[in-house]
Amino acid sequence: MSLSIPQTDPGANYRAHREEIDDAVRRVLASGWYVLGREVAAFEEEFAAFLGAPRAVSVASGTDALCLALRACGVGRGDCVLTVSHTAVATVAAIDLCGAVPVFVDIDPKSFTMDPDCLDETIRRLPGRPYRAVVPVHLYGHPADMGGIARIAGRYGLRVVEDCAQSHGALWGGRRTGTLGDIAAFSFYPTKNLGALGDGGMVATGDSGLAERVRLLREYGWKERYISSIAGTNSRLDELQAAVLRVKLRYLDGENARRRKIADLYSASLAGTRISLPVAAPGATPVYHQYVIRTEGRDDLKAYLGKNGVGTLIHYPVPVHLQPAYREYAAGEARLPHTEVAAGKILSLPMYPELGDEQARAVARHIEGWREGR
Repeated sequence: MSLSIPQTDPGANYRAHREEIDDAVRRVLASGWYVLGREVAAFEEEFAAFLGAPRAVSVASGTDALCLALRACGVGRGDCVLTVSHTAVATVAAIDLCGAVPVFVDIDPKSFTMDPDCLDETIRRLPGRPYRAVVPVHLYGHPADMGGIARIAGRYGLRVVEDCAQSHGALWGGRRTGTLGDIAAFSFYPTKNLGALGDGGMVATGDSGLAERVRLLREYGWKERYISSIAGTNSRLDELQAAVLRVKLRYLDGENARRRKIADLYSASLAGTRISLPVAAPGATPVYHQYVIRTEGRDDLKAYLGKNGVGTLIHYPVPVHLQPAYREYAAGEARLPHTEVAAGKILSLPMYPELGDEQARAVARHIEGWREGR
């Protein structure tokens, strides 16, 4: 029996809730109000309650969320922001959009997230710079070590801006990601654990001043309509996306639990293969936006699985500091051995809540077959 298992299937999540989503869309269309209306306000309240955060401000995309969060913290031209290179390029693009300079920190090779010791080492190795903030990325749904990062950030007087684009609902020390720093940015791109039917983003914070500044920044700096009190932009979540996300938010915890079950199934099935598998750090409850393995011969395995109908992806094949647009920021300074090794070994297996148990077992069997053939 031939397989056809995609690496991810954002359409499945829509199909699972189609009737409720269609009702929500019809409600918005009937209202005649499409921007910054009741659906947006309700979703902001509901998402903040889900996180356990005092305030949430919606924006047009995850990249905008991170950029406006940084700007709200006062990050601007010439400031330095510490982050990882093993991430979606959007993390670094948002820093660049602020006019700030990214400074790259190596990762923990087990969690693929920022290593607090490397954060401290980087600041000490490159002293005298105008460091303003640190952006830990909760990559693949696994929280970064926020205890260690927060201690170092406090030592140097840095704002902590969480990149939660892949960690909706993940926990660190019993608290949701997005409530562990000064301010946090979320993406609702369709493939995310909580995905819209287009782009969308959210900024969450416990600081009323930061929240108010993001509200101003997202709509031209208006306190009074048509009068800009600060230089802002146009970054608004529309009512249709907010209505869809309100429906899908109700199912997020259950779908994250399903992702963890699939991850457990993969881990049990692949335990004897000598392939490096994801392991949750103590105190972390991941939500497995991706299930990422590491192996020698990664490209051969990817090709083998593809021939057998199993879709995979490499998140991310080229670290940001080695990409043409951003090399200048790291020239001669970045020391990222774990980041560079990971890029040559990682592979994301199929992962989405609608993936069946037998499908996951079939993926594991093909990996076992590949290993035996080597």
